[in-house]
Amino acid sequence: MEEFDPKITIKKKFSITRKVGFNKMAFSLKGIKVPHRKNTAGSEVKRMVIDNTITLPMIMHIGAPAVPVVKAGDHVDVGTLVAKAGDGLSSPIYSGVSGSVVGISDVVISNGRKVPAIKIDSDGEMTVDANIVPPVINDRQSLVGAIKDSGVVGLGGAGFPTYVKFNTDKEIDYLIVNCAECEPYITSDTYTMLERADEIAYAIDILLKHVNIKNVIIGIEKNKGKAIDKMKEIASKNSKISVKVLPSVYPTGGEKVLVYRTTGRVIKEGKLPADVGCIVCNCTTLATLGKYFKTGMPLVEKCVTVDGSAIENPQNVIVPIGIAIKDVFEFTGGFKSEPAKVLYGGPMMGISVPSLDEPVLKQTNALLAFNEKDAKQGEETACIQCGTCIKNCPFGINVTEIARAVSKGEYDRLEKLGVGICMECGCCAYNCPANRPLVQMHKLAKISLREWKEKEAKA
Repeated sequence: MEEFDPKITIKKKFSITRKVGFNKMAFSLKGIKVPHRKNTAGSEVKRMVIDNTITLPMIMHIGAPAVPVVKAGDHVDVGTLVAKAGDGLSSPIYSGVSGSVVGISDVVISNGRKVPAIKIDSDGEMTVDANIVPPVINDRQSLVGAIKDSGVVGLGGAGFPTYVKFNTDKEIDYLIVNCAECEPYITSDTYTMLERADEIAYAIDILLKHVNIKNVIIGIEKNKGKAIDKMKEIASKNSKISVKVLPSVYPTGGEKVLVYRTTGRVIKEGKLPADVGCIVCNCTTLATLGKYFKTGMPLVEKCVTVDGSAIENPQNVIVPIGIAIKDVFEFTGGFKSEPAKVLYGGPMMGISVPSLDEPVLKQTNALLAFNEKDAKQGEETACIQCGTCIKNCPFGINVTEIARAVSKGEYDRLEKLGVGICMECGCCAYNCPANRPLVQMHKLAKISLREWKEKEAKA
């Protein structure tokens, strides 16, 4: 496998400068070149048939936990509702196997939070729930209800409940289909575009029929030739749909970046795509909705990319949501060397997995395992004020000043510096010669700012 090269080239020709938000922060849209490592792009996709136990945490989305509707001893099938959406922003959860509910107990998820989880022993039969039928959709309200009932959340990694995006009274000029897949290694969305284009097209047709969307733009990086052809086939059948071929520059798939590069519109700090007349959906999210609209089968499985320098056989695998990571690795042939780090997602924005017992979640699009050499990070040294972090930030955030404001407890200044617009893409840390944990610093800065605001509001 090609060795990891920390050198990158700045793609300056796509830079712009705009004023964003009340704080007049410079919005400097740039991108960096990262090694693609798309080792699994042309590999055969395998489906994992299991008789293992799955674990379904009640939080696999942004918002309130789902509420269990089953108990120990209950029989479930593939597609059986096991947890209804909680109050407010939430999403239901369905079983991806047939078998028996073992019980409900607390588990610690990757962010350290303890949440209830339903454990189900698979019987290996993968029997489909007899009650699965396509939803009845005849207007916008029933469409939003169907999307909520599907259990679909942002499958590109964000986990935001998809129904909320379409439950808006704002005028929508563009539905933007995110086909960028700009992170190294990950090719699960590419599989979707190549093999599930009909489901993407069907979802778009239903959305255009019941939501007042004027145009659809499919945004895809130029390094995906076959997938581009597939998406152009979709566009050729509907005059409202167009394909925008984008530069192969990270982080093109970031929501704010994608909206700008496809429409020229800028999402200000604290605002959503709908505030500028856009809705952004990942292509796998749409394919899953298309399948649900056609068949009634909710979100129960994911295609995940299994790759990294510690992996014996890199490949894409279709797995039931809730299956343990260790079982997926075993199915693909295990490790060729002891993994020193395992990630949910890509190497730029992925989350380190504390245990191989952790389950595949709704928003899991990749499982990457790296050997000690590739997982090793350089020793952190003092900041030399070189400005590399600022130059490489897609939004031109003053990273060094944010760090200084946090250290001094200057929370009002943190807000003016625009830490809230940081999407934690990792461009700053990737290029930092001092190996400083800049993304983690920004996460802590956001938490500190939020806590300060809450304290000020109570004062």
